[in-house]
Amino acid sequence: MANPLDLPEGHRRTTAPAPPDTFPKLLRQHADVRGQQPAMREKDLGIWQSWNWKQVADEVQALACGLAAHGFGRGERLAVIGDNRPRLYWSLLAAQSLGGVPVPLYQDAVADEMVFVLADAGISVAVVEDQEQVDKMLEIRDRLPDLRLIVYDDPRGLHHYDAPGLMSCDTLLGEGRLFHEQHPLFYTGMVDASRGSDMAIMLYTSGTTGQPKGVVHTFDSMIHTARGAAGLEGLTDREEVLAYLPMAWVGDNLFSFAQSLVCGFCVSCPESSETVMTDMREIGPTYYFAPPRVFENLLTQVTIRMEDAGRIKRWLFRYFMAHARRVGVRIVDGETVGFWDRLGYRLGDWLVYGPVKNVLGFSRIRLAYTAGEAIGPELFAFYRALNINIKQLYGSTEAYVMVCVQPNGEVKSDSVGRPAPGVEVQLDDSGEVLFRSPGTFHSYWNRPDATQETRDADGWVRTGDAGFFDDDGHLRIIDRAKDVGRLNDGTLFAPKYLENKLKFFPFIKEAVTFGDGCDFVTAFVSIDLEAVGNWAERRGLAYTGYTDLAAQPAVYELIRDCIEQVNRDLAADPRLAGSQIHRFLLLHKELDADDGELTRTRKVRRRFVAERYADLIAALYGNHARGVIETQVRFEDGRSGWLRADLAIEAARTVAMEVAA
Repeated sequence: MANPLDLPEGHRRTTAPAPPDTFPKLLRQHADVRGQQPAMREKDLGIWQSWNWKQVADEVQALACGLAAHGFGRGERLAVIGDNRPRLYWSLLAAQSLGGVPVPLYQDAVADEMVFVLADAGISVAVVEDQEQVDKMLEIRDRLPDLRLIVYDDPRGLHHYDAPGLMSCDTLLGEGRLFHEQHPLFYTGMVDASRGSDMAIMLYTSGTTGQPKGVVHTFDSMIHTARGAAGLEGLTDREEVLAYLPMAWVGDNLFSFAQSLVCGFCVSCPESSETVMTDMREIGPTYYFAPPRVFENLLTQVTIRMEDAGRIKRWLFRYFMAHARRVGVRIVDGETVGFWDRLGYRLGDWLVYGPVKNVLGFSRIRLAYTAGEAIGPELFAFYRALNINIKQLYGSTEAYVMVCVQPNGEVKSDSVGRPAPGVEVQLDDSGEVLFRSPGTFHSYWNRPDATQETRDADGWVRTGDAGFFDDDGHLRIIDRAKDVGRLNDGTLFAPKYLENKLKFFPFIKEAVTFGDGCDFVTAFVSIDLEAVGNWAERRGLAYTGYTDLAAQPAVYELIRDCIEQVNRDLAADPRLAGSQIHRFLLLHKELDADDGELTRTRKVRRRFVAERYADLIAALYGNHARGVIETQVRFEDGRSGWLRADLAIEAARTVAMEVAA
């Protein structure tokens, strides 16, 4: 246990002022410069609570001093687990103020999944949201020898808990204020003692192919990236952001944490995941980030509402959206548009576009990012037609998100843009994407071997992704380099590329394709229950649940149409024409992170899926009409059970390349 009153050698307070090079120093600056301006909001019981920068600085100081009173000090690691809550974000800053390293974890991970990360990081203090997370910590505490203190934010259901080392955040804040009274110079001294080169955070990878790795970033790398991205897009302290994505994800850490502290804008936390859309409409964010699946779900909701609307509304929507697709994209790109086209667009904005954006909570958005997976051209065109400046970016945890981003006026649906400010990108001989940047990670925690394997002596970092530059100098990502394979006839097989094209359709939630070392490509498809369910109901198709719906012949025909559209698109590309999908089946269940089939960031664990469903893959390639599978599933209450299914296997029509041409 560190002595909280000790300052490290070489970190003594100096008299000469220096520009803020850590987040606690930036927080102090905002409290001085814009102390009365809103910094954070939280919706609780339907009412928005607000804190200005001065109040946030006071709360962080109290939390830090409370942690110091319990012996937390420089170099120790503090876990943060829960939904997006102000006190959890402040806990990140409190740990950093003391020279500690915060480690956010995915709040939906089960207890056993958390053990590895908590033990690997050597967590000594955990700040958690509520009873659910406390129960997880207590369940695995005996496997975490370094864990000595658990602090919870929401006290509901915890009044009768008396476990040692368990306390409320309110109690910790009270102890912190008393500690500050007794040691009034301590907090300022600790903040001044930190340096930009110090470790600032540890973010664990998703563990797609193995155990997660702790990615360590310094303040220098994080602040450089945040400032570069903010400068590129002209972000100011007047932005409004809704923080709803997992705190453990690097994207949320950049957009909701680092950029807020660099720019000084306000971050709002929704009441719950179920109220995000309502809260979006109330807040009206100006700056927004979401993975493609979120944008797809939003469009699906709009489509469903339009299908249920009256005939006149449906006609107006289709007419003006057709006009928007022709004109709106040109407007958002700053191109010249004729008087009558612009007038028609304004009328459409009054009748259709404005109400649609209001329903989505996008009325004030001037910049939206998407990343993680490719986004479909139709989806991309829909939002840009509404005059929403949505752009793709490409990044990684090791880059603190930003590797490439689409510049304004150069937005394309099939690329991830040009290198971000200060970033260099190149391809090695195999086509793997490499980058070098001041925002590059410091190291993998306790993994010098992995660090050396990923980053060479010249600072080039291997992304593990395969891609190429198009004629405009934009980077296009094909797939994970290790996943790119060949069919037996030598045809390129890029499974993620195919899966993304399938997921462009609103009826398909997940897809897994197979083909490396085979004669042809096959696919598993997991349907989107909401979209397909609505489609079925409009056609009077009865079903009892997901498994029953996915087995319906009409649903197979629906998905077959989607697959055959993908095949027609592939036929037009000489490099990928041979990788058209020949046979497919609809899975009897959704792919689930709780069942180990997805990571917590919803990436398919391809190897695990291939092993788990080996019998179905054999049936696809064995020319069988059906495949039988029995799988173990985990229910929400932690219990396990077995699910048996007899699945139909169908063929999809392929297209000859010369026909497509």
